[in-house]
Amino acid sequence: MILFFSIFFAVYGTINYYIFIRGWQALAALPHLRIYYLIIFLIASLSYLTAKFLDKFLTPLLYDALLWVGSFWFSFMIYFLISIFLIDISRFINGQLNILPGIINQHYEITKLILFFVVIFIVGIINIAGYINTRNPVIRTLPLQIQKKESTIDKLNVALISDVHISPVNDGKLLSKIVNKINELKPDIVLIAGDLVDDKARILKERNIGRSLRKIKSKFGVYGITGNHEFINGIENTVQYARELGVHVLRDSSVKIENLFYLIGRDDRSKKQFTGKDRKSLNELMNDVDKGLPIILMDHTPLSLEKAQNNGIDLQLSGHTHHGQFFPVNLITSLIYELSWGYMKKNNTQYYVSCGVGTWGPTVRNVSKPEIVNLKIKFVN
Repeated sequence: MILFFSIFFAVYGTINYYIFIRGWQALAALPHLRIYYLIIFLIASLSYLTAKFLDKFLTPLLYDALLWVGSFWFSFMIYFLISIFLIDISRFINGQLNILPGIINQHYEITKLILFFVVIFIVGIINIAGYINTRNPVIRTLPLQIQKKESTIDKLNVALISDVHISPVNDGKLLSKIVNKINELKPDIVLIAGDLVDDKARILKERNIGRSLRKIKSKFGVYGITGNHEFINGIENTVQYARELGVHVLRDSSVKIENLFYLIGRDDRSKKQFTGKDRKSLNELMNDVDKGLPIILMDHTPLSLEKAQNNGIDLQLSGHTHHGQFFPVNLITSLIYELSWGYMKKNNTQYYVSCGVGTWGPTVRNVSKPEIVNLKIKFVN
């Protein structure tokens, strides 16, 4: 944990310093604006950290305000960084090749000032569009075929969501919209593939965020697993809160649904980082499972996909990646994960990694739409 936070603060501080200095320099033509720039920058860059570390001492209104500002800053920060980096590359190339019009050098201070406001405008538009996108989840339908084996089941209508990240930012209004869309599908079972929460259970309870989950209607119920954010926010309290909302949380355990199929739920691989204890291996979990029935596995982080294949899993469902959530982070997740988003099949094992229906940090998403996945499973001989 200490190493994680040390790296985080070092990277976060360095990026913010770089952005701040370049903005400060850009205001050379209007130096009287620098004090306002300093105040706004400090509030934006420190709001999220202030909210998270001082939550017990803040009023709910102040906490929520700081969380909103600080969350959006993450997205603004990324696109400010990209913009400044591109500008600095252009300056370097121009210094070597002198390809830009001479008027830019003649009015260098004014050029920097214009770029300052142009970048703010463009980044603002990107964030507004990304925010609108996050508030409109879509239904993604995926027909699948799974071997029936010895089961009598013929079909299964599944509603899959992941990475809801409920918080004062991803609030009850968004969750209510998600629940309504789920109920429209008339699912047999609802699966939540981790990261249901993005805040402490105490804060969610105070604001009654999450109550919409009790309105989900399905034949076999609502089942979920832990993601890394359940551990970040206190695993025991967050799991208890999810269960109070009607979610059957599977923690390194399996359940046989109506003698028709098995559902296995793994604790997230971040468990050891936060608790010092290893999660159970998939081999151990399979000891309690009758392989004569179809087996669906939920594992939040889609790493080591071959383990599901080696253990005879029919379908693995994951989330976590958000498919990067915004450009160009999606390029990084595509390099890290064999499957960053979407469907894949390996021999008799099928996989689906959801890009999520919520967002971490800023409610901004611009490389994919928030999704509720409707798995139309047909069981065949």
